[in-house]
Amino acid sequence: MANRVVVSICGEEYTFVAEESASYMQKVGSYVSDKMNEVLNSAKVGRTDAAILTAANIADELFKAQTAAEQLRGQIKGYLDEAGKAQAEVSELKREVFRLQQKLDSRSHG
Repeated sequence: MANRVVVSICGEEYTFVAEESASYMQKVGSYVSDKMNEVLNSAKVGRTDAAILTAANIADELFKAQTAAEQLRGQIKGYLDEAGKAQAEVSELKREVFRLQQKLDSRSHG
């Protein structure tokens, strides 16, 4: 069920309607408000331009986070592949140890 939450962004009230929790939507609104205030305080632009610049900055953050996540997924896949190979080597070595023990046992009992 969708939640309705009033969120304040740069002094304006907005109603968010979403499946996420009220606290999550407040967190999102607060983040956007903080980012817009940064733009408004650093650049002498109006609210519309500030909103566009804020959207561009957040899109930039999103794309960089997606790239970082993809790189991490690649690293994790590499680690899992290495772990799988190491596990296969361990299994092969255990079989080899077992074969050598069998040889030794047959010689010592022969």
